[in-house]
Amino acid sequence: MHRLQFHYTLSRNSSPALVRNPLIDLLQAVSAQGSISAGARALGLSYRHVWGELKRWEGELGNELVVWEKGQSAHLTEFGAKLMWAERQAQARLAPQIEALRGELERSFAQAFDDSVHVVTLYASHDDALSALREHALRQAREQGHSALHLDIRFTGSVDAIRALNEGRCVMAGFHTLQNTGNKTLTERTYKPLLRPGQHKIIGFAQRTQGLMVAKGNPLGLHSLADVARQRARFANRALGTGTRVVLDELLTQAGLAATDITGYTHTEPSHAAVAHAVAAGQADAGLGIAAAAQRAGLDFVPLADERYHLVCLKSALAQPGIEALLNLLKTQAWQDEVASIPGHSARQSGEILSMRRVLPWWDYRREKTHPKVQPFS
Repeated sequence: MHRLQFHYTLSRNSSPALVRNPLIDLLQAVSAQGSISAGARALGLSYRHVWGELKRWEGELGNELVVWEKGQSAHLTEFGAKLMWAERQAQARLAPQIEALRGELERSFAQAFDDSVHVVTLYASHDDALSALREHALRQAREQGHSALHLDIRFTGSVDAIRALNEGRCVMAGFHTLQNTGNKTLTERTYKPLLRPGQHKIIGFAQRTQGLMVAKGNPLGLHSLADVARQRARFANRALGTGTRVVLDELLTQAGLAATDITGYTHTEPSHAAVAHAVAAGQADAGLGIAAAAQRAGLDFVPLADERYHLVCLKSALAQPGIEALLNLLKTQAWQDEVASIPGHSARQSGEILSMRRVLPWWDYRREKTHPKVQPFS
């Protein structure tokens, strides 16, 4: 079976909403004009071009399209006539949907030409507050009728998000770290090579709690990672490069535990929701995640640690209208109230440009200058 592909054209001119195929146009011209040469003239094309295209399409489709004999008018083969019929049928049946599709595309492109519309591409570790922010921005624009802010969010691991920012694939990244982690920790080793004062700016977004997601009623009595290790509870972990994996490894170190002490440490899931589903389905006894994911899956949640969720962008991006609009939105009371309604979340310093040294306790630029052998920015 032959497959179809659709293409569209941008134009200042108004025209009917049609899905056209050049082969059908050729067949229609030849059929209406009675010869290839007359059909070519009607289309403003050369005889050589039309003849060559017809032969190419015959090879592509494996059937003859036009019959022409010397001294007689050219006419479509049965297969060619059926192609024309199929196209007319489809156009007649799908005209309303085609018109609706054209309208939707035109509305989307209209925003690209509207200076009051801002699009911010954000790579970030998954968080319910970010999904809520995207909907909040759209809702606010609809209700108040002012400049629209569209957040193009791609969820990925914290490390990959910052790398995407440094590689120019986005204008802002979202990552999270435990509060009060000190020097010479995994958090420092993970994020410090990716961030540079003077180049990056940290923006407050939210504070949230990470904890154990366990079955309803917590049947194994798991209240700490030490309990998980002692009970040999089956654990669902996150992949390397995710912020939650870094948080888990930090908490294990603080508890004096090794990865080998956790049964299922190598069992990884792609998101908080996937970890929660694994626990709810009985595939694991516990996993580290956020309260909102546990609540949605009908699980109990055992708080273990508070963390900050940060946004980061290049200093030069702060002057972009889209970033300015985002920071203003984050500072509104309506948004901060919405964050507070998400289980385990609060809007801490939301939208504020913060000192890297204050929000990342392991960061000490003065110590950096004293020890120049730190891994360079990449």
